[in-house]
Amino acid sequence: MTDAPSPQSETRWLKSYYTLRFLFSAAWAAGAFAVGGSGVPGIAAALLIAYPAWDALANYLDARRSGGFARNRPQAANAAISFATTVAVVLALGRSTDAVLAVFGIWAIVAGLLQLGAAVSRWKRSGAQWAMILSGAQSALAGGFFVVKAKAGGAPALEMIAGYASIGALYFFISAFWLFAGDRLRRHRHG
Repeated sequence: MTDAPSPQSETRWLKSYYTLRFLFSAAWAAGAFAVGGSGVPGIAAALLIAYPAWDALANYLDARRSGGFARNRPQAANAAISFATTVAVVLALGRSTDAVLAVFGIWAIVAGLLQLGAAVSRWKRSGAQWAMILSGAQSALAGGFFVVKAKAGGAPALEMIAGYASIGALYFFISAFWLFAGDRLRRHRHG
């Protein structure tokens, strides 16, 4: 078990972390929208595999930097689930885009609820978690929508997931901005 970081250290980490998550999600969504229905299945498949793989790595790093896995069970669980989702996406790609969308839907539900749990646990220590709470709830709702669309069949999976990633990018941007603005306001009051 790692010692708990100080509130200042955790806030510094979260500013960097949320900024990095924003940049990746925005770039991923832009790439996915660009590929969209262009008929380049290899690039689309790579993007679909990369998204949960990145999430697994990001949650792993967050748990480690925020006091370890025992202290950050939602992030640790999210890392494991995102890794398993990466494998499930690889398998689903061999079946259909509807299967891929269903995998993403189930993952979005579980990951969203875990993100919500992580944000609630950080609320007192780090503040600026309201956007992550909203993001977790929205992710769970979007996941349910993905599952319904996958059952109906024929949904444009990559474009739908790109829209989801775009909204996630916005939440990460808001969280980073809120933390940066809070630091600036505190420095202005005390300086």
